[in-house]
Amino acid sequence: MIDVARAGSLAGRWRDGAQSRHTQGRQHPVRRQSESLPDRPSQSVSVPAGPSHSRTDAGTIVLHWISAIAVATSIATGLRIASDAPVAPISQFLSPVLPQGEVWTVHFIAGLALFFTCAAYPLYLRRGGLGRRVAVKRLLVFTLPAASRLRWGAANVALHWLAFILLVVLTISGIVLYLGYGGWIVKVHTISAFGVIGYILGHVASHFVYGGLDQILRVFRPSRLAWNRSVQPRPLLSAIFAGLAIMSAVAATDWATRDTLAIVAVSGSPILDGHLDDPAWRKARPVTVMTQQGVNLGGSGQSQVEIRAVRDAGHVYFAFRWADPTRSAWREPLIKKADGWHVLQDRAATADVMTYYEDKFSVLFSRTPAFGSGDGTHLGPKPLAGKPASLHLRGLHYTDDGSYLDVWQWKSTRGGLLGRVDDMHFGPPVEPSPEQIAGTARYSAGYKADPGKAFYSYNYKAGERGFDGPVGVPRLPRNLAATQAAMGPFELDPEYSLSDTARWWMHEDESVPYSAEADAVIPVGTVIPGVNIAGEYEGDRADIAGSARWQDGYWTLEAARRLETGSQFDVDFVAGEPLYMWVAVFDHTQIRHTRHARPVRVMLR
Repeated sequence: MIDVARAGSLAGRWRDGAQSRHTQGRQHPVRRQSESLPDRPSQSVSVPAGPSHSRTDAGTIVLHWISAIAVATSIATGLRIASDAPVAPISQFLSPVLPQGEVWTVHFIAGLALFFTCAAYPLYLRRGGLGRRVAVKRLLVFTLPAASRLRWGAANVALHWLAFILLVVLTISGIVLYLGYGGWIVKVHTISAFGVIGYILGHVASHFVYGGLDQILRVFRPSRLAWNRSVQPRPLLSAIFAGLAIMSAVAATDWATRDTLAIVAVSGSPILDGHLDDPAWRKARPVTVMTQQGVNLGGSGQSQVEIRAVRDAGHVYFAFRWADPTRSAWREPLIKKADGWHVLQDRAATADVMTYYEDKFSVLFSRTPAFGSGDGTHLGPKPLAGKPASLHLRGLHYTDDGSYLDVWQWKSTRGGLLGRVDDMHFGPPVEPSPEQIAGTARYSAGYKADPGKAFYSYNYKAGERGFDGPVGVPRLPRNLAATQAAMGPFELDPEYSLSDTARWWMHEDESVPYSAEADAVIPVGTVIPGVNIAGEYEGDRADIAGSARWQDGYWTLEAARRLETGSQFDVDFVAGEPLYMWVAVFDHTQIRHTRHARPVRVMLR
């Protein structure tokens, strides 16, 4: 934000000739302003050390660079976040030069710094007698036969106002996103961010045309703020204090308005059946969280989640209810074609399926309220130096400090509708296998299941063309008609909502090992489940029980776990020790879940 025009009034330029005034201004820049405007408070003028270099008052330089750094940081980290979307051509094109890692904290701090500058800079202009720097009436130059240099000065004023408008839109839309609302707000935020990039380019170009390189370099050459009758005492100090006050108020308001989920004691434990009519749930005050920027969900990518929690002497119980327009209980089913069995999928090779996949729901508990889901989400194609990239190049989950974040993941087809919630965690990154180093297997860094065993396995093995051609099938239905009846009616449409009783897995006693003879009697076009169930959950991984049901566009999940498990991978629920929770909704997608920035504070009462 630089004062670029040291010219007289528009009327004076019109009366005496714009070109002659322009020439005179270059010969006597300071004297001309004071002489041509005897009755108007003089504007702040940077007095150069020598006749060949322009300077800017130190206050403007300080606020300019705070703003520039905050905007650049916010834009760079914001583009990294934006590049995570399935379709983001510009951000993804820029991905190689964008920052990687836990960018959420940096992005929000940069946004907080913009609150500082948005408060400090206008006050500095007012108290420093610099209001004419952005005076709208200077745009009248465009209606007069003025010199081109004056027109470029007016153009820079117009650019300033464009920047103010863009920053207001960017700030308001950013607040709305921060509160969990997405949809069209995401597009507004993205467009305004690219608008700011355009402003920066135009701002620099207009200064260069106006005064060449010397005009640009003036932001590196401080001078004292020249006195005029509009200058008030200590303008920069007052502006800094005002900016810090606004920034502190915003941060305090954010902290004070975060939701707290109270885990209340009940005498009778709720029955886990997917219904919320149990008397215990009536004693729990629900907390509602808006989540956004997922995929599917009727095209909105948003889902509202309602959370309740109660406890008895030994266990904690959670009830989650979230919006999902379809019941998706299949996970990469198999279809028989003339050349063999194929997986119904779209991005299985990169572990990023968004079509024929199960509904899921995840909960993360952290002992700290750090951004980026407890400092466990690191974005970018290769955020972890010395370790393989993820197959989908979106980022990795891990912790930097050796801690563990407790993750509960409900998977509808892989045990979720059979009473299990998978107990998992984000922890320190593990060493990769040779296959992961070679890029032929998925590397998940610190995202792992707790020690133990699950009871599901996949009913396919990658073929010569991976998942894009015929695959191996470990097991076939023992009774094809019975299996198809259990699957219920369906259409080969990822948005098809399966019936309430449909199940797309095969128990061990419902299937037989693959054989050519058994395969030969199955007609081309047949679809079978892609998941096998055998055995039981065991170990730490079996700590969480759950029951879920879908009805009228909503999933309801009840989950229970011991208050304290003694596992280093779990958090303990202890009175007086707050925990912080994030939730995510997966609508028939493997990894592209919804999200929210602000954690829910969890307190055991």
